[in-house]
Amino acid sequence: MNSPLTGSDTTDTTYDVLGIGFGPSNLALAIAIEEHNAGVPPERRLNALFLERQPGFGWHRGMLIDDATMQVSFLKDLVTLRDPASDYSFLCFLRERGRLIDFLNQKTLFPLRVEFHEYFEWAAARVRHLVAYDREVTAVDPVRDASGTVTGFDVVCGHSGVTYRAGDLSVAVGLEPHVPPGVELSERVWHNSQLLPRVAELRDRRTPVRRAVVLGAGQSAAETVDYLHRSFPEAEVCSVFAKYGYTPADDSPFANRIFDPEAVDVYFGAPSEVKQSLFDYHRSTNYSVVDMDLIEALYATSYQEKVAGRERLRFLNVSRIRDVRTRGDGCLDVAVEFLPTGEQRVLEADVLVHATGYRPRDLTTLLGEAAKVCLRDDEDAIRVRRDHRAETAPDVTAGIYLQGGTEHTHGLTSTLLSTTAIRAGEIHRSLLDRHGGRVDGPAVPRA
Repeated sequence: MNSPLTGSDTTDTTYDVLGIGFGPSNLALAIAIEEHNAGVPPERRLNALFLERQPGFGWHRGMLIDDATMQVSFLKDLVTLRDPASDYSFLCFLRERGRLIDFLNQKTLFPLRVEFHEYFEWAAARVRHLVAYDREVTAVDPVRDASGTVTGFDVVCGHSGVTYRAGDLSVAVGLEPHVPPGVELSERVWHNSQLLPRVAELRDRRTPVRRAVVLGAGQSAAETVDYLHRSFPEAEVCSVFAKYGYTPADDSPFANRIFDPEAVDVYFGAPSEVKQSLFDYHRSTNYSVVDMDLIEALYATSYQEKVAGRERLRFLNVSRIRDVRTRGDGCLDVAVEFLPTGEQRVLEADVLVHATGYRPRDLTTLLGEAAKVCLRDDEDAIRVRRDHRAETAPDVTAGIYLQGGTEHTHGLTSTLLSTTAIRAGEIHRSLLDRHGGRVDGPAVPRA
Protein backbone atom coordinates (compact mmCIF):
# COMPACT_ATOMS: atom_id res chain seq x y z
CA MET A 1 0.00 0.00 0.00
CA ASN A 2 1.16 3.56 -0.75
CA SER A 3 1.48 5.78 2.30
CA PRO A 4 -0.10 9.26 2.16
CA LEU A 5 2.40 12.10 1.92
CA THR A 6 2.77 14.59 4.73
CA GLY A 7 4.41 17.47 2.88
CA SER A 8 2.91 20.32 0.88
CA ASP A 9 2.84 18.98 -2.65
CA THR A 10 1.05 16.70 -5.09
CA THR A 11 1.30 12.99 -4.52
CA ASP A 12 2.84 10.89 -7.28
CA THR A 13 0.23 8.17 -6.77
CA THR A 14 -3.05 7.86 -8.64
CA TYR A 15 -5.41 6.04 -6.31
CA ASP A 16 -8.09 3.78 -7.70
CA VAL A 17 -10.55 5.19 -5.19
CA LEU A 18 -10.27 8.16 -2.85
CA GLY A 19 -12.73 8.53 0.00
CA ILE A 20 -13.77 11.99 1.17
CA GLY A 21 -14.81 11.74 4.81
CA PHE A 22 -14.14 8.86 7.15
CA GLY A 23 -17.23 8.22 9.20
CA PRO A 24 -18.99 4.84 9.43
CA SER A 25 -19.88 4.74 5.71
CA ASN A 26 -16.40 5.09 4.29
CA LEU A 27 -15.00 3.07 7.19
CA ALA A 28 -17.21 0.18 6.06
CA LEU A 29 -15.94 0.62 2.50
CA ALA A 30 -12.32 0.70 3.71
CA ILE A 31 -12.88 -2.60 5.51
CA ALA A 32 -14.41 -4.19 2.40
CA ILE A 33 -11.39 -3.07 0.36
CA GLU A 34 -8.91 -4.22 3.02
CA GLU A 35 -10.51 -7.65 3.23
CA HIS A 36 -10.48 -7.94 -0.57
CA ASN A 37 -6.84 -6.85 -0.80
CA ALA A 38 -5.77 -9.36 1.86
CA GLY A 39 -7.09 -12.25 -0.25
CA VAL A 40 -5.75 -11.42 -3.71
CA PRO A 41 -2.29 -10.96 -5.26
CA PRO A 42 -0.87 -7.40 -5.43
CA GLU A 43 -1.86 -6.82 -9.05
CA ARG A 44 -5.55 -7.35 -8.20
CA ARG A 45 -5.70 -5.03 -5.20
CA LEU A 46 -7.56 -1.75 -5.07
CA ASN A 47 -5.30 1.16 -4.21
CA ALA A 48 -7.42 3.25 -1.83
CA LEU A 49 -7.03 6.21 0.49
CA PHE A 50 -9.56 7.99 2.70
CA LEU A 51 -9.32 11.65 3.75
CA GLU A 52 -10.78 12.90 7.05
CA ARG A 53 -10.76 16.49 8.26
CA GLN A 54 -10.78 15.53 11.95
CA PRO A 55 -7.47 14.67 13.65
CA GLY A 56 -8.80 11.19 14.46
CA PHE A 57 -11.91 9.09 14.10
CA GLY A 58 -15.01 10.58 15.70
CA TRP A 59 -18.74 10.04 15.24
CA HIS A 60 -21.28 12.34 16.96
CA ARG A 61 -18.96 12.73 19.95
CA GLY A 62 -21.04 15.57 21.34
CA MET A 63 -23.99 13.24 21.92
CA LEU A 64 -22.17 10.23 23.40
CA ILE A 65 -24.25 10.35 26.58
CA ASP A 66 -23.05 7.66 28.97
CA ASP A 67 -26.33 5.73 29.17
CA ALA A 68 -27.74 6.40 25.68
CA THR A 69 -28.22 3.31 23.52
CA MET A 70 -28.10 2.74 19.79
CA GLN A 71 -31.37 2.78 17.88
CA VAL A 72 -30.29 0.06 15.45
CA SER A 73 -29.34 -3.54 16.17
CA PHE A 74 -25.66 -4.35 16.70
CA LEU A 75 -26.06 -6.80 13.80
CA LYS A 76 -26.29 -3.76 11.54
CA ASP A 77 -22.65 -3.03 12.19
CA LEU A 78 -19.94 -2.29 9.62
CA VAL A 79 -19.78 -5.77 8.10
CA THR A 80 -22.25 -8.40 9.33
CA LEU A 81 -25.02 -7.91 6.75
CA ARG A 82 -22.38 -8.02 4.01
CA ASP A 83 -20.30 -10.87 5.46
CA PRO A 84 -21.36 -12.50 8.75
CA ALA A 85 -17.96 -14.26 8.92
CA SER A 86 -15.93 -11.03 8.91
CA ASP A 87 -13.66 -10.50 11.91
CA TYR A 88 -14.47 -6.76 11.80
CA SER A 89 -17.88 -7.39 13.38
CA PHE A 90 -19.16 -5.94 16.64
CA LEU A 91 -19.15 -9.43 18.15
CA CYS A 92 -15.46 -9.90 17.26
CA PHE A 93 -14.76 -6.53 18.84
CA LEU A 94 -16.51 -7.65 22.03
CA ARG A 95 -14.56 -10.91 22.05
CA GLU A 96 -11.27 -9.03 21.75
CA ARG A 97 -12.30 -6.67 24.55
CA GLY A 98 -13.32 -9.59 26.78
CA ARG A 99 -16.96 -8.47 27.03
CA LEU A 100 -18.75 -10.89 24.69
CA ILE A 101 -20.43 -13.01 27.40
CA ASP A 102 -21.24 -9.97 29.54
CA PHE A 103 -22.91 -8.29 26.58
CA LEU A 104 -24.94 -11.39 25.71
CA ASN A 105 -26.15 -11.66 29.29
CA GLN A 106 -27.88 -8.29 28.87
CA LYS A 107 -30.25 -9.88 26.32
CA THR A 108 -30.35 -6.75 24.16
CA LEU A 109 -29.80 -5.94 20.50
CA PHE A 110 -28.96 -2.32 21.27
CA PRO A 111 -25.50 -1.51 22.69
CA LEU A 112 -24.57 1.67 24.51
CA ARG A 113 -23.75 4.44 22.08
CA VAL A 114 -20.35 4.97 23.70
CA GLU A 115 -19.58 1.27 23.23
CA PHE A 116 -20.55 1.31 19.56
CA HIS A 117 -18.32 4.33 19.11
CA GLU A 118 -15.51 2.35 20.74
CA TYR A 119 -16.21 -0.40 18.19
CA PHE A 120 -15.92 2.12 15.34
CA GLU A 121 -12.61 3.37 16.73
CA TRP A 122 -11.34 -0.21 17.01
CA ALA A 123 -12.23 -0.92 13.38
CA ALA A 124 -10.79 2.42 12.19
CA ALA A 125 -7.50 1.67 13.92
CA ARG A 126 -7.21 -1.61 12.03
CA VAL A 127 -7.36 0.19 8.67
CA ARG A 128 -5.32 3.19 9.81
CA HIS A 129 -2.88 2.72 6.91
CA LEU A 130 -5.70 3.59 4.49
CA VAL A 131 -6.54 6.93 6.14
CA ALA A 132 -5.02 10.43 6.12
CA TYR A 133 -6.45 12.42 9.04
CA ASP A 134 -6.43 16.20 9.42
CA ARG A 135 -7.13 16.55 5.69
CA GLU A 136 -9.92 19.03 4.92
CA VAL A 137 -10.94 18.92 1.28
CA THR A 138 -11.21 22.40 -0.22
CA ALA A 139 -11.48 21.62 -3.94
CA VAL A 140 -12.19 18.72 -6.28
CA ASP A 141 -11.07 19.28 -9.86
CA PRO A 142 -11.74 17.01 -12.86
CA VAL A 143 -8.65 15.64 -14.63
CA ARG A 144 -8.96 15.37 -18.42
CA ASP A 145 -6.84 13.36 -20.83
CA ALA A 146 -5.66 14.51 -24.25
CA SER A 147 -9.12 13.86 -25.75
CA GLY A 148 -10.89 15.93 -23.10
CA THR A 149 -12.37 12.94 -21.27
CA VAL A 150 -12.56 13.21 -17.47
CA THR A 151 -10.54 10.20 -16.29
CA GLY A 152 -10.05 11.18 -12.67
CA PHE A 153 -10.08 13.91 -10.04
CA ASP A 154 -7.55 16.02 -8.18
CA VAL A 155 -8.62 16.43 -4.55
CA VAL A 156 -7.04 19.44 -2.86
CA CYS A 157 -6.62 19.60 0.92
CA GLY A 158 -6.18 23.24 1.87
CA HIS A 159 -4.79 22.93 5.39
CA SER A 160 -2.14 20.33 4.54
CA GLY A 161 -1.39 21.67 1.08
CA VAL A 162 -1.51 18.18 -0.45
CA THR A 163 -3.30 17.29 -3.67
CA TYR A 164 -4.38 13.68 -4.20
CA ARG A 165 -5.34 12.18 -7.57
CA ALA A 166 -7.86 9.38 -7.95
CA GLY A 167 -9.80 7.57 -10.65
CA ASP A 168 -12.95 7.29 -8.52
CA LEU A 169 -14.31 9.08 -5.45
CA SER A 170 -16.44 7.87 -2.55
CA VAL A 171 -18.06 10.88 -0.92
CA ALA A 172 -19.32 10.28 2.62
CA VAL A 173 -19.22 13.58 4.48
CA GLY A 174 -22.24 12.92 6.67
CA LEU A 175 -24.74 15.49 7.89
CA GLU A 176 -24.26 18.97 9.31
CA PRO A 177 -26.15 20.52 12.25
CA HIS A 178 -29.20 22.53 11.23
CA VAL A 179 -30.58 25.55 13.06
CA PRO A 180 -33.52 27.80 12.10
CA PRO A 181 -32.76 30.70 9.74
CA GLY A 182 -31.38 33.77 11.49
CA VAL A 183 -30.11 31.92 14.57
CA GLU A 184 -26.74 33.12 15.80
CA LEU A 185 -24.84 30.53 17.81
CA SER A 186 -22.84 31.64 20.86
CA GLU A 187 -21.61 30.45 24.24
CA ARG A 188 -25.23 30.54 25.44
CA VAL A 189 -26.94 29.39 22.23
CA TRP A 190 -25.78 26.15 20.63
CA HIS A 191 -26.79 23.07 18.68
CA ASN A 192 -27.26 19.82 20.59
CA SER A 193 -24.36 18.26 18.62
CA GLN A 194 -22.14 20.17 21.08
CA LEU A 195 -24.06 19.00 24.16
CA LEU A 196 -21.33 17.19 26.11
CA PRO A 197 -18.45 19.65 25.59
CA ARG A 198 -20.71 22.65 26.27
CA VAL A 199 -22.05 21.18 29.50
CA ALA A 200 -18.48 20.35 30.54
CA GLU A 201 -17.47 23.98 29.91
CA LEU A 202 -20.34 25.28 32.02
CA ARG A 203 -19.33 23.00 34.86
CA ASP A 204 -15.63 23.86 34.59
CA ARG A 205 -16.40 27.58 34.70
CA ARG A 206 -18.94 27.01 37.46
CA THR A 207 -21.43 29.00 35.39
CA PRO A 208 -24.79 28.98 37.17
CA VAL A 209 -27.59 27.40 35.13
CA ARG A 210 -30.96 28.31 36.53
CA ARG A 211 -32.99 27.66 33.39
CA ALA A 212 -32.17 25.85 30.14
CA VAL A 213 -34.47 25.89 27.11
CA VAL A 214 -34.40 23.13 24.50
CA LEU A 215 -36.07 23.54 21.10
CA GLY A 216 -37.02 20.35 19.25
CA ALA A 217 -39.23 17.26 19.38
CA GLY A 218 -37.01 14.41 18.18
CA GLN A 219 -34.80 11.82 19.87
CA SER A 220 -31.86 14.21 20.24
CA ALA A 221 -34.11 16.86 21.77
CA ALA A 222 -35.54 14.43 24.34
CA GLU A 223 -32.05 13.13 25.19
CA THR A 224 -30.81 16.70 25.58
CA VAL A 225 -33.69 17.58 27.92
CA ASP A 226 -33.02 14.49 30.02
CA TYR A 227 -29.25 15.08 30.15
CA LEU A 228 -29.55 18.75 31.14
CA HIS A 229 -32.12 17.86 33.79
CA ARG A 230 -29.69 15.35 35.31
CA SER A 231 -26.60 17.50 34.85
CA PHE A 232 -27.95 20.60 36.59
CA PRO A 233 -30.07 19.40 39.53
CA GLU A 234 -31.00 22.94 40.58
CA ALA A 235 -32.02 24.14 37.11
CA GLU A 236 -35.38 24.27 35.40
CA VAL A 237 -35.36 22.65 31.95
CA CYS A 238 -38.01 23.78 29.47
CA SER A 239 -38.72 21.73 26.36
CA VAL A 240 -40.32 23.73 23.54
CA PHE A 241 -41.93 22.05 20.53
CA ALA A 242 -44.82 22.60 18.12
CA LYS A 243 -46.42 19.20 18.70
CA TYR A 244 -48.80 18.35 21.52
CA GLY A 245 -46.37 15.75 22.77
CA TYR A 246 -43.39 13.68 21.72
CA THR A 247 -44.23 11.22 18.94
CA PRO A 248 -43.11 7.61 19.57
CA ALA A 249 -40.73 6.12 17.02
CA ASP A 250 -42.33 3.42 14.90
CA ASP A 251 -39.91 0.52 15.36
CA SER A 252 -42.47 -2.22 14.74
CA PRO A 253 -41.30 -5.22 12.69
CA PHE A 254 -43.32 -4.41 9.58
CA ALA A 255 -42.41 -0.72 9.56
CA ASN A 256 -38.74 -1.61 9.98
CA ARG A 257 -38.85 -3.42 6.65
CA ILE A 258 -38.38 0.02 5.07
CA PHE A 259 -34.73 -0.41 6.12
CA ASP A 260 -34.31 -3.83 4.49
CA PRO A 261 -31.80 -4.02 1.61
CA GLU A 262 -34.63 -5.20 -0.67
CA ALA A 263 -36.58 -2.05 0.20
CA VAL A 264 -33.81 0.01 -1.39
CA ASP A 265 -34.35 -1.88 -4.66
CA VAL A 266 -38.10 -1.28 -4.49
CA TYR A 267 -37.69 2.41 -3.65
CA PHE A 268 -35.07 2.99 -6.36
CA GLY A 269 -37.28 1.55 -9.08
CA ALA A 270 -40.50 3.24 -7.99
CA PRO A 271 -42.07 6.28 -9.72
CA SER A 272 -41.33 9.64 -8.07
CA GLU A 273 -44.84 9.95 -6.60
CA VAL A 274 -44.54 6.50 -4.99
CA LYS A 275 -41.13 7.43 -3.59
CA GLN A 276 -42.65 10.50 -1.97
CA SER A 277 -45.57 8.58 -0.48
CA LEU A 278 -43.26 5.90 0.95
CA PHE A 279 -41.08 8.61 2.47
CA ASP A 280 -44.10 10.37 3.99
CA TYR A 281 -45.64 7.14 5.30
CA HIS A 282 -42.47 6.07 7.08
CA ARG A 283 -41.04 9.34 8.38
CA SER A 284 -42.11 8.19 11.85
CA THR A 285 -39.41 5.51 11.79
CA ASN A 286 -36.68 8.15 11.97
CA TYR A 287 -37.67 11.84 11.81
CA SER A 288 -38.85 13.91 14.79
CA VAL A 289 -39.70 10.83 16.86
CA VAL A 290 -38.55 9.52 20.24
CA ASP A 291 -38.03 6.07 21.74
CA MET A 292 -41.03 5.13 23.86
CA ASP A 293 -38.87 4.25 26.88
CA LEU A 294 -37.47 7.77 27.00
CA ILE A 295 -40.91 9.35 26.54
CA GLU A 296 -42.25 7.36 29.48
CA ALA A 297 -39.20 8.16 31.63
CA LEU A 298 -39.54 11.90 31.02
CA TYR A 299 -43.26 11.83 31.72
CA ALA A 300 -42.70 9.89 34.95
CA THR A 301 -40.09 12.43 36.08
CA SER A 302 -42.44 15.30 35.30
CA TYR A 303 -45.26 13.70 37.26
CA GLN A 304 -43.03 12.90 40.24
CA GLU A 305 -41.98 16.54 40.38
CA LYS A 306 -45.61 17.66 40.34
CA VAL A 307 -46.34 15.36 43.26
CA ALA A 308 -43.31 16.70 45.15
CA GLY A 309 -44.33 20.29 44.42
CA ARG A 310 -41.04 21.28 42.74
CA GLU A 311 -41.33 21.21 38.97
CA ARG A 312 -37.99 21.52 37.21
CA LEU A 313 -39.00 19.70 34.03
CA ARG A 314 -41.48 21.66 31.94
CA PHE A 315 -42.96 20.92 28.53
CA LEU A 316 -44.09 23.96 26.53
CA ASN A 317 -45.99 22.13 23.83
CA VAL A 318 -47.82 23.56 20.80
CA SER A 319 -45.34 26.41 21.01
CA ARG A 320 -42.51 27.99 19.11
CA ILE A 321 -39.66 30.38 19.88
CA ARG A 322 -40.40 33.81 18.39
CA ASP A 323 -37.40 35.84 19.54
CA VAL A 324 -34.13 35.52 21.45
CA ARG A 325 -32.31 38.50 22.92
CA THR A 326 -29.08 38.62 24.89
CA ARG A 327 -29.24 40.74 28.01
CA GLY A 328 -26.49 42.89 29.45
CA ASP A 329 -25.51 40.16 31.92
CA GLY A 330 -25.08 37.67 29.08
CA CYS A 331 -28.23 35.71 29.84
CA LEU A 332 -31.07 35.29 27.37
CA ASP A 333 -34.64 36.46 27.03
CA VAL A 334 -36.45 33.77 25.04
CA ALA A 335 -39.91 34.72 23.75
CA VAL A 336 -42.12 31.63 23.44
CA GLU A 337 -45.49 31.77 21.65
CA PHE A 338 -48.37 29.42 22.49
CA LEU A 339 -49.63 28.73 18.97
CA PRO A 340 -53.40 28.20 19.60
CA THR A 341 -53.83 31.65 21.18
CA GLY A 342 -50.76 33.61 20.02
CA GLU A 343 -49.99 34.45 23.64
CA GLN A 344 -46.28 35.03 24.29
CA ARG A 345 -44.21 34.81 27.42
CA VAL A 346 -40.56 35.60 27.94
CA LEU A 347 -38.32 33.06 29.66
CA GLU A 348 -35.13 34.24 31.29
CA ALA A 349 -32.66 31.51 30.35
CA ASP A 350 -28.98 30.78 30.80
CA VAL A 351 -28.81 28.33 27.89
CA LEU A 352 -30.77 27.75 24.68
CA VAL A 353 -30.14 24.48 22.86
CA HIS A 354 -31.35 23.94 19.29
CA ALA A 355 -32.05 20.22 18.91
CA THR A 356 -33.31 20.95 15.42
CA GLY A 357 -31.74 18.12 13.49
CA TYR A 358 -29.24 17.76 10.69
CA ARG A 359 -29.22 18.16 6.94
CA PRO A 360 -27.04 16.75 4.15
CA ARG A 361 -23.96 18.79 3.33
CA ASP A 362 -24.12 20.73 0.10
CA LEU A 363 -22.33 18.48 -2.39
CA THR A 364 -22.24 21.23 -5.00
CA THR A 365 -20.09 23.35 -2.70
CA LEU A 366 -17.95 20.41 -1.60
CA LEU A 367 -17.30 19.02 -5.07
CA GLY A 368 -16.88 22.40 -6.75
CA GLU A 369 -15.82 21.94 -10.35
CA ALA A 370 -16.40 18.18 -10.13
CA ALA A 371 -20.08 18.79 -9.36
CA LYS A 372 -20.50 20.27 -12.83
CA VAL A 373 -19.95 16.85 -14.46
CA CYS A 374 -22.88 15.34 -12.52
CA LEU A 375 -26.29 15.13 -14.17
CA ARG A 376 -29.36 16.55 -12.38
CA ASP A 377 -33.02 15.59 -12.20
CA ASP A 378 -36.01 17.91 -12.53
CA GLU A 379 -35.63 18.94 -8.88
CA ASP A 380 -31.95 19.81 -9.43
CA ALA A 381 -30.83 16.84 -7.33
CA ILE A 382 -27.89 14.74 -8.51
CA ARG A 383 -29.04 11.68 -10.44
CA VAL A 384 -27.66 8.50 -8.87
CA ARG A 385 -27.38 4.96 -10.20
CA ARG A 386 -28.40 1.92 -8.18
CA ASP A 387 -24.73 1.21 -7.38
CA HIS A 388 -24.62 4.64 -5.63
CA ARG A 389 -22.59 6.22 -8.44
CA ALA A 390 -23.60 9.67 -9.66
CA GLU A 391 -24.73 9.83 -13.27
CA THR A 392 -22.25 11.95 -15.20
CA ALA A 393 -21.81 13.61 -18.56
CA PRO A 394 -20.88 11.38 -21.54
CA ASP A 395 -17.28 12.62 -21.52
CA VAL A 396 -16.68 11.34 -17.96
CA THR A 397 -15.31 7.88 -17.24
CA ALA A 398 -14.29 8.61 -13.64
CA GLY A 399 -16.83 7.74 -10.94
CA ILE A 400 -18.30 9.65 -8.00
CA TYR A 401 -19.98 7.38 -5.45
CA LEU A 402 -22.31 9.01 -2.94
CA GLN A 403 -22.77 7.58 0.54
CA GLY A 404 -25.50 9.77 1.96
CA GLY A 405 -27.52 12.58 0.45
CA THR A 406 -29.39 10.07 -1.72
CA GLU A 407 -32.77 9.86 0.00
CA HIS A 408 -34.38 11.02 -3.26
CA THR A 409 -33.10 7.89 -5.05
CA HIS A 410 -32.35 5.25 -2.39
CA GLY A 411 -34.79 6.07 0.41
CA LEU A 412 -34.66 6.62 4.16
CA THR A 413 -31.62 4.41 4.76
CA SER A 414 -29.22 6.67 2.87
CA THR A 415 -28.30 8.67 6.00
CA LEU A 416 -28.67 5.84 8.53
CA LEU A 417 -26.54 2.92 9.72
CA SER A 418 -29.10 0.29 8.74
CA THR A 419 -27.61 -0.65 5.37
CA THR A 420 -24.06 0.67 5.80
CA ALA A 421 -22.45 -2.76 5.37
CA ILE A 422 -24.62 -3.68 2.38
CA ARG A 423 -23.96 -0.36 0.64
CA ALA A 424 -20.20 -0.70 1.19
CA GLY A 425 -20.35 -4.13 -0.44
CA GLU A 426 -22.32 -2.79 -3.40
CA ILE A 427 -19.86 0.04 -3.98
CA HIS A 428 -16.91 -2.32 -3.60
CA ARG A 429 -18.37 -4.71 -6.20
CA SER A 430 -19.07 -1.80 -8.53
CA LEU A 431 -15.47 -0.62 -8.22
CA LEU A 432 -14.19 -4.10 -9.04
CA ASP A 433 -16.56 -4.40 -12.00
CA ARG A 434 -15.42 -1.05 -13.34
CA HIS A 435 -11.83 -2.20 -13.05
CA GLY A 436 -12.61 -5.46 -14.83
CA GLY A 437 -12.05 -7.41 -11.61
CA ARG A 438 -8.39 -6.49 -11.42
CA VAL A 439 -6.16 -3.44 -11.00
CA ASP A 440 -3.04 -3.02 -13.15
CA GLY A 441 -2.62 0.71 -12.68
CA PRO A 442 -4.46 4.00 -13.11
CA ALA A 443 -5.24 3.54 -16.80
CA VAL A 444 -8.07 1.03 -16.48
CA PRO A 445 -11.26 0.77 -18.56
CA ARG A 446 -14.35 2.27 -16.95
CA ALA A 447 -17.95 1.94 -17.98
